[in-house]
Amino acid sequence: MFGAVALPSLRDDLALLPGPPAHDGAPTWTLHDPLSNRFFRLSWPAFEVLSRWHLGSPTDVAKSVCAETPLDLDDQDVASVVEFLARGGLLKAETPKDVDRLLAIHDAAKTSWLTWALHHYLFFRIPLVRPDAWLTRTLPFVAWMGSRPFRLATLAALLLGLLMVGRQWDRFAATFVDHFSLSGLAAFGIALGFAKMAHELGHAFTAKSYGCRVPTMGVAFLVLWPMLYTDVNDAWKLTDRRQRLMVGAAGILAEMTIAAWAVLAWGLLPEGPAKGMTFTLAVTTLISSLAINLSPFMRFDGYFLAMDALDQPNLHPRSFALARWHLREVLFGLNEPVPEHLPSTTRAWMIVFAWAVWIYRLALFLGIAVLVYHFFIKVVGIVLFVVEIGWFVIKPFWAEMAEWRKRLPAIRASRRSRWPLGGLLFVLLILLVPWSGRVSAPAILKAESHMALYAPSSSILAEIRVAEGQKVEVGTVLARLDNPDLALRLQQVERRIGVLKYELSATGFEDSFRNRTQSITQELAGAVAERAAIQAETDRLTLVAPMAATITDISPNLQPGQWINGREPILGLRVGTVLEAYVAESDLPRIAKNNSARFIPEGGGTAMDATIAAIDRVAVKALTEPSLAAPYGGTIPARFADKTLVPDGALYRVRLATDTPTAFAAPMRGQIHMDGQRQSLMGSALRSAAAVLIREWGF
Repeated sequence: MFGAVALPSLRDDLALLPGPPAHDGAPTWTLHDPLSNRFFRLSWPAFEVLSRWHLGSPTDVAKSVCAETPLDLDDQDVASVVEFLARGGLLKAETPKDVDRLLAIHDAAKTSWLTWALHHYLFFRIPLVRPDAWLTRTLPFVAWMGSRPFRLATLAALLLGLLMVGRQWDRFAATFVDHFSLSGLAAFGIALGFAKMAHELGHAFTAKSYGCRVPTMGVAFLVLWPMLYTDVNDAWKLTDRRQRLMVGAAGILAEMTIAAWAVLAWGLLPEGPAKGMTFTLAVTTLISSLAINLSPFMRFDGYFLAMDALDQPNLHPRSFALARWHLREVLFGLNEPVPEHLPSTTRAWMIVFAWAVWIYRLALFLGIAVLVYHFFIKVVGIVLFVVEIGWFVIKPFWAEMAEWRKRLPAIRASRRSRWPLGGLLFVLLILLVPWSGRVSAPAILKAESHMALYAPSSSILAEIRVAEGQKVEVGTVLARLDNPDLALRLQQVERRIGVLKYELSATGFEDSFRNRTQSITQELAGAVAERAAIQAETDRLTLVAPMAATITDISPNLQPGQWINGREPILGLRVGTVLEAYVAESDLPRIAKNNSARFIPEGGGTAMDATIAAIDRVAVKALTEPSLAAPYGGTIPARFADKTLVPDGALYRVRLATDTPTAFAAPMRGQIHMDGQRQSLMGSALRSAAAVLIREWGF
């Protein structure tokens, strides 16, 4: 500490301002540091100490506070205030010791060039304008937007617009779907830029109307994503909580005002470009305000509104500190002092809030990391992906593990720590021990070859002599067809043949026949040939099995006595079965030929044993079985390219043999579980990461 000899001098440029009442009704004050434009909330004891700073020593200050107020302070309390002022850089550097202290603070804040680059890649600001004087001049021209009549008119416009949207909801929803195009996304981008400009001007004009200074406006970059910002830190000077809430909510209210009038305009305007523009503006501002700005989990407007509404400054860091303390107490029972004393209800919801923020940020940053990976050049995308995961996900875990290492002796001495440590050991065993050697992959059971039988010509179905799934041999009669036209033609030809034979036999006693002997002979030969052709065509009406096969695909729409044409299949013949699986590249080294496997049909069919017969050594370029692809209900992510289904990842086809007799009418989709080399979950994750690095870097 600084001792009880003399108090250090305060900086002359500091400003002490009245603050809003605390949640328990106690008065507070705000200390403004104009050099860094930071604001510090002071409690009643801290204010009383600063009010008597001129007394010179901690002992005199403590005695004066105890004598003149109901507070009971000692030298240690005054020293704590001195420590707070020193950490904030609010004291003068008058002695070599003070200079050394400031240098130590400066050195502690220094980082390596790599850390500086990472921090500025993740977030940095570029101030563009100093709008304070312009805001002062233009405020009278826009003040009417904050008047009560305009707010009531906006509310009425919103209600009327929502009523119109409800009556035309189908058209509104169809317009929303139609905007998912290149031009629609461009319109959304322009509308979003306009809405964000109105958002920031809403903050600026509202703060200015309450007498606050707005020093800068510019662009902030969060993971290289541009966002407008307005510096309204001067709002901390406001003692009225409602005014601070209005400054924080002004941006959202500005966007909601635009959305209200745009919705009304959409309902009133005729079809055309103007109606489309109002739709884009309404949807963009509604999504931006409700889905992004109102979230208290990130440092957007919703967070600052929550702090002011709940009167809980620095809500995130204070909640995080409480949640970390609570986690250590639950796991290890260290009995450490609570970071700050709060009512039990307040402490409980702040801990729950901290966990909600952590879960939300984990999901958000993982999503950002994936987007960065996909939308940047592959090598750069991998680097930025690693940065995102390392900074936002791994770094907080590593920092907490470092705190646990500091408390390791106390953790070992605590009986409660046995269960968490045992659970941690169990998780490590699950991750590191190769428990299972099973390799799973999507698979399909199908015919080795398939033949469909058709009617040779238009005919009547007399009967089908086989059943679905029946095994037949070569020459087995499958179905019989009738064709009355062929029967009639055959009768006519038989009659002609009979007449011609009679005429040919009568040439010995009939001159007319004798003169036509050659012609009759030729006609008879033609009729006999025609009869043979008709008989052959009639024989084709009896369908026989050309090979040993299994009957499948008997059409349920065909009934005896029904006319059928030559384009409609009657039944199918399946020869043999083949089982094909598509294995991911990371699992390929774990399986080998002749390994056992088990096929589980989709929908709960009978499982069957199989054996790996062959493994392709080249990844498939296109899926030959569309039913396995995600667009058709399968599990393999795939996309269309040049009218073919291309899998998103590297997949290798594996052929399996099975001796289990199975009757199926159509290809059967399912999962194959193959015996393979045992591998831990951690090993699998590392292998997958290495495969991605090798593939993307082109090693």
